[in-house]
Amino acid sequence: MRSAAGFLSERQRRLAWVGFVLAAFQAPLAASLIDDASWLFAVVVALVVATVIMADDNQRRSAAATAEME
Repeated sequence: MRSAAGFLSERQRRLAWVGFVLAAFQAPLAASLIDDASWLFAVVVALVVATVIMADDNQRRSAAATAEME
């Protein structure tokens, strides 16, 4: 694991990945079982969680690059 710090702890990061995977798998399943568009909420949640994970990863990489330059 990387030592550079992002804004998520390692536990929060793992939980975010679990939440992303669950929401990403739940959306197509709900779309096939439900006639209305309520499955779209799972897609939006998955996109928000993915954005948070990517922002944390970007902060970790920039912190690692800064530490490497010093």
